[in-house]
Amino acid sequence: MRQKILVSFTIGFIAGLIDITPGLIQGVDLHITLTGLSFWVVMGPTIAFISLPMKDWLKGLVVASLLAIPGTILMSAIDPETVIPMIVVTIALGSMVGFLTGRYAR
Repeated sequence: MRQKILVSFTIGFIAGLIDITPGLIQGVDLHITLTGLSFWVVMGPTIAFISLPMKDWLKGLVVASLLAIPGTILMSAIDPETVIPMIVVTIALGSMVGFLTGRYAR
């Protein structure tokens, strides 16, 4: 159990770093950057511990996409051009986190 938590947090943290790297390069606000990082750090264990009758990658995609809706709506009010990239990144990273937690966080 402890290993599953540690591995899933690590996978989420790595996904968060992947998500925020372009924003750091472009000089995005620190609060927005930390929000993206914390979202993925929390997504790792959330995806790992939710039990849904589907493949791990699909579970990651579904859970991350559903939980990203509020943040996407908020960001669309601040900068509408970010909506499509947020959706694409959420689909890609959600699938990746689901696959990796399914494989390594057992």
